[in-house]
Amino acid sequence: MEASELDEKTQDPEFWADPKKAEVTMKKLREVRSWLNGYKEAAQAYDDLAVLVDFAKEGEATEEEVDQQYTATLDIVENLEFKNMLREEADPMSAVLKINAGAGGTEAQDWAQMLMRMYMRYGENHKYKVTISDLLEADDAGIKSVTMKIEGDYAYGYLKGENGVHRLVRVSPYNAQGKRMTSFASVFVTPLIDDTIEVTVEQSRLSWDTFRSGGAGGQNVNKVESGVRLRYQYKDPYTGEEEEILIENTETRDQPKNKENALRLLKSQLYDRELQHRLEEQNKIEAGKKKIEWGSQIRSYVFDDRRVKDHRTNHQTSNVQAVMDGQIDEFLKAYLMEFGGKKE
Repeated sequence: MEASELDEKTQDPEFWADPKKAEVTMKKLREVRSWLNGYKEAAQAYDDLAVLVDFAKEGEATEEEVDQQYTATLDIVENLEFKNMLREEADPMSAVLKINAGAGGTEAQDWAQMLMRMYMRYGENHKYKVTISDLLEADDAGIKSVTMKIEGDYAYGYLKGENGVHRLVRVSPYNAQGKRMTSFASVFVTPLIDDTIEVTVEQSRLSWDTFRSGGAGGQNVNKVESGVRLRYQYKDPYTGEEEEILIENTETRDQPKNKENALRLLKSQLYDRELQHRLEEQNKIEAGKKKIEWGSQIRSYVFDDRRVKDHRTNHQTSNVQAVMDGQIDEFLKAYLMEFGGKKE
């Protein structure tokens, strides 16, 4: 069995002599164990259902108990099928999620902050570690942009379908006439790579600035230049076009640590650009077959009508508050069940 073989490798005294190779093995072992645990859970649920059915025939269990166990078993099997949609190289990775407020001033900036809260609550609900890497607050209310890391198994795989423009329609509390307004915010999700993925960064194209980190709390804030700004002169290997990638990190008060985090975010962006190139090539081959496009409007949140609708899958719900509290699993599942099994 693969799990036993991988586990045996980890017992070797020399296993951690090559940390990068060891981490690759550990990731594979965690993935295999996850599938084994999922299978065991599904098998146990099925056995429990079969026993309850037999008990019901003898009058020792109620129809309601059987229905409850059937629903629980179905959920476990569907979740396993859902996970089977995550087969791409980057799917098991953690995620970097960036939100930018669209045009529209305070209303759009408030919407961006609401989305930030939604994804943070999603992360908490799934016991992911959520860290804000860079936050640009607005002058009056809301935020202009935020970059956060959502760390945990398959965070990128689950969230990759959130790429695109999110549209809010509501009666704005910032409009004196109480008019219904439409606001937009863009969401970008990239895989947070680790040392097991090789990404080439040309040092000659890299430069650093430092600045004083802003924010509330602590006497040292704004006195020490712990914030870092990374500039990378990127050249597209396919088109030859050049652009500057700018990344700021104020995650900690430790400048070397912030540099390390910024470099990791850069590598994640470079890796994601390669993934996007593959996707674009696949889209050329399957023109017209896919509804997903990077940066397109993907979902509308209409507060007055109590409706959240995904325009790619047509999945919708009337429980707007639950969605804004991070309960977006149904949307993620609908997207992945329709598009996730297709190879890039």
